[in-house]
Amino acid sequence: MPPRFRLSPLSAALLPLFFCTLAQADTLPAGSLRVEADKIDGQMNQVLKAEGQVRAERDGQTFEADWLEYYVDKQYVRAGQRAVMRQAGSTVEGDNLESYLDQDTGSADNAAFSFKDNGRTLRGNAERLTMQGKGKYQLQGSRANTCDPNDDSWYLKAGTIDLDYGRNIGVARHARVEFQGVPILYTPWIDFPLDGNRKSGLLFPTVKTGSDGLQLAVPYYWNIAPNYDATITPTYMEQRGTMLGLEGRYLQADYQGKLSTEQLDDRQLGKKRHLWQFSHQQTINPALGFSLNGTTVSDSDYFKDFGDRNSAAANVNLERVATLSYNPGWASFTVKAQRYQTLQDSTGSVDEPYARLPQIIATSSQQLGSLRVNLESELTRFSHGKKQEGVRSVLYPSVSWALEQPWGFVRPKLGLHYTQYQLDSYGSQAARTLNRSLPVTSVDSGLVFEREDSLHGRSMTQTLEPRLYYVYIPSKDQSALPNFDTSENDFNFAQLFTENRFSGYDRINAANQVTAAVTSRMLDKENGQERLRLAIGQRFYLNKRDTSLSGSTTQRSQGGSDLLLTLGSDLTQAWRMDGSYQYNQTLSKTERYNIQLRYNPAAGKTLSVRYRYGRDEIVGSSTQRDALRQVDIAGQWPLAQRWYAVARQNYSLRDRKPLEQLLGLEYNQGCWSTRLVGQRYVTDLTKTKNAVFLQLELKDLSSLGSNPMDTLRLAIPGYSKINETADTQ
Repeated sequence: MPPRFRLSPLSAALLPLFFCTLAQADTLPAGSLRVEADKIDGQMNQVLKAEGQVRAERDGQTFEADWLEYYVDKQYVRAGQRAVMRQAGSTVEGDNLESYLDQDTGSADNAAFSFKDNGRTLRGNAERLTMQGKGKYQLQGSRANTCDPNDDSWYLKAGTIDLDYGRNIGVARHARVEFQGVPILYTPWIDFPLDGNRKSGLLFPTVKTGSDGLQLAVPYYWNIAPNYDATITPTYMEQRGTMLGLEGRYLQADYQGKLSTEQLDDRQLGKKRHLWQFSHQQTINPALGFSLNGTTVSDSDYFKDFGDRNSAAANVNLERVATLSYNPGWASFTVKAQRYQTLQDSTGSVDEPYARLPQIIATSSQQLGSLRVNLESELTRFSHGKKQEGVRSVLYPSVSWALEQPWGFVRPKLGLHYTQYQLDSYGSQAARTLNRSLPVTSVDSGLVFEREDSLHGRSMTQTLEPRLYYVYIPSKDQSALPNFDTSENDFNFAQLFTENRFSGYDRINAANQVTAAVTSRMLDKENGQERLRLAIGQRFYLNKRDTSLSGSTTQRSQGGSDLLLTLGSDLTQAWRMDGSYQYNQTLSKTERYNIQLRYNPAAGKTLSVRYRYGRDEIVGSSTQRDALRQVDIAGQWPLAQRWYAVARQNYSLRDRKPLEQLLGLEYNQGCWSTRLVGQRYVTDLTKTKNAVFLQLELKDLSSLGSNPMDTLRLAIPGYSKINETADTQ
C-alpha cells in the first residue's frame, strides 16, 4: 500500500515550516498550515500543491478538496474542482475556491453556503460568492433562507445580497420572496438584521381585510441612533383613504418615552381624524421621578373604527396626566395633574370624570416598636365645566398592631378619617366649606388548621382557615358633600375584608359589622402547589345603619350581605376549574355566578367554557340594567399533524346574539407558519365590526400580512403560538 504522503525532496525541506501530521497538530505555531493528501509537492517560498482527498487546516479554517494550491508568499489558497471551506460557524462549498488567508477575502463559483451567528443560520446558494473581509460576504445571483437543509419551502431570491456580520446587517437588491416557488413580494432594495434586532429600512407590509375593505400598511423603520428610533407607517384603507402613522421612541439612562400619532382624511365620513399618544418616564435622582402620559383622539368613534374590541372597550376616558413622585424612604409624595377626554357611546350617557388640577398625595408607614403607624393624606383641586368644583383635603392617620404566628394572626387597627371641602359657588349656592370626621376601628383575625390528606394518590396538606373581620365606623349623613370621584366597588370575596365599600374619599360607609369566612386549601406536599381552594364568606351587620352613594343615611333591610362562595382547582395537570357564586338570602335568589372549566394538556391544546350570570347587571348602555346571561366557548386544538384550529363564541343568551365570534386555522411547517382568522364583534348597541387576519410568518426573517396574535391571546385562555410548540414534525 502506498504511503499517505508522497513528497519531493524540496517538499520535505519545506514540511517543517508548513505541514505536519495529525499527531503534530497541537505543536504548530499560529499561521501554520497542516495538510493531508494523497500527494504533496511544491517549491520553496512559491507554491505548494496537494492532490487527492486533500484536507488542510489553519487557525480554525478547514479546506477539503480534490486538489489545493498554496501560494506561500501571498498566503493565498486555490482549491477545486469542488471545494469546501469551514470557519467559525460558516461553511462555503463551491467551484474554483480562492482565499487570501491573512485578509479573509476570496471567492467561489456556484457556491452553497451556511452562515451561523447569534443562534440563527442563513443558508442557500449563489452563482458567485465573494468574501470581502472577516464576516463580510457578497452573494450574486443568490437565494437564501433560514430553514433546515433541503427545505426550500420559501427563500429570498436576489440579484445581490451583501452580508455584514460585524454590523449584523444584510442588504438585498432586486429581491423577491418566493413561497412554494411563487413570488409573493418584490422590492428593488431591502435591508434586514442578521441578529434579529431592528434596523433602518422597509419592514414587511401587512395586509388586512374587514369592515373597511382591503387595508395595506407598509412600515418603514428608522434606526436613528442606538437609543432613538422611529417607525413611519402609511396605511391604505379601501373605504376610508390613506392613514399616516408615526411612532418615535427614545431611551436614555435616566429617561425614556414614546410619541405616536395617526392622521387620516376619512373620505367615508368626509372629515379629518387623528390620534395622538405620548408617554415619558424620567428618573431625576434615585428618590425623585417624573412622568407624562396622554392620549387624545379626534372623535368618540375612533377606537371603534380603527381599534379592536378590547381597545374600544378600554378607551372610554382617555387620560392625560403629569406626575412628579418623591420617595425619600420614610414617606412617599406625589404631585399629579390629570384630565380626561371622554368618548361618548351612542346614547351619550357616559359620565365625564373630574379633572384633578392638581392632586397632591403624601403617604407614610413606619414601624414604631410593635406598632405600625400609617398616614394617608391628599389635597386635590377638582375641576369640571358642568358640575360643582372645589378643593378636597383628606387626612387619614391610623395605628395598627399585629400578632403573626404559624397558627394564625390578629391585627387590630384604629384610625381617624378627616375630610374637608372648600367648594366654589355653583348655581344658587355660595362658596362654602364642609368637614367630615369619622373614626375607623377594625380587627382582622384568623386561624390555620392543617392535616395530612391525599388527592388522586398524591400526598397533600389540607388546611382549614377560619377568619373574622370586624369594622366599626359611625353613621353620618354625607348628602351635603359632593361626589368628585367615588363609586361603589363591585361586591366580591376580597371586598368582604375592606373597611369601605366605596372607592375614593367622598363616601365612607357606616359600619358595625363582622365578616365571617372559611377557606380550605389542598396543598401538594411535593411542590407546594395549591391544588384546590374553596372559600365561603358573608358579612353580618350588627346594626342596620348604612350610607348610600348619594351620601344619605339609610337602613338596611337585611341583617347580612349576600353569601359568597369561590372555587379554584387544578383538578389535574391539564384540568383547571374556577368559579364564584353570590346568593341573595333576602330575596332567596341567585344574584350572580360564573364558572369556567379549562382543559390544557399541552402547548397548542386548550379548550375552555365559561358561563356568566347576573340577575341585575348593567347591559347595553351605561344606564340600562337587566339580567346578564353569557356563555363563552374558546379553544385551540390540533386537527392533524401541523394543523391547528382556533375558535371562540361569546354569546349573549339574553339578547340571543353573539357578542364575539372568531374562527381560524393555523399551520406550522417548522420554517414557516400561517394563520387565517376571521372575527366579528359588537362595538355598540346596534353596530358590529368584521376583521380578517391572514399572516405568513417566515422563520427568523419576518411575517407578512396582518398579525392576529394579540387577538388570539385575549380571546382564547391558554393560547400558544404554534411555532413555539414541540409539534413541528
